[in-house]
Amino acid sequence: MIRSRFGTFRGLVRLALSYPQLALGQSASLTPDPAQVRRLVFVCQGNICRSAFADIVAQRAGMDSASFGLSTTTGRAAHGPAILAAQALGYDLSAHRAIDLQDYVPREGDLLLAMEVRQLHRLAADPRVRHLPRMLLGRWTRPMLPHLHDPYQLDDRYMARCLRRVEQAVGALVSAFPGARLS
Repeated sequence: MIRSRFGTFRGLVRLALSYPQLALGQSASLTPDPAQVRRLVFVCQGNICRSAFADIVAQRAGMDSASFGLSTTTGRAAHGPAILAAQALGYDLSAHRAIDLQDYVPREGDLLLAMEVRQLHRLAADPRVRHLPRMLLGRWTRPMLPHLHDPYQLDDRYMARCLRRVEQAVGALVSAFPGARLS
């Protein structure tokens, strides 16, 4: 059950720890002014599963979006199991190519949406992006799941569950940030 719902025991523990971090203001979030958000930028570790999928979902919903990874190689293809899980949900990740943080070009109006609290801390420490508003994508799931554990090389059932959670969260963002809609 843990493998299919949380990826690993570590994923369950990190999820449990993320709730008090949020409640105590220790998540390194920087709340956006919704009226100022013009682009949704999804962030994860490798930009080959979670953030790549979120970007595709947002684009299909008519949003201006982008994605990048905190530790990846620009040009890397999406993870094979993520491509298959996305396909089962009706999305095509086959053309996705990862972008590393160093190759991401920030724009005014960007909202960074990370998958994990530790990723928010990394963004807050980076001089190129620390001024940008940032929050956890999992705050937009119902029920709220502030930690969306990395599905890379984990159980296929968890990959599918994780991508469904990402899809749900992105759906909620669409109505919350209308200024990021493409004309």
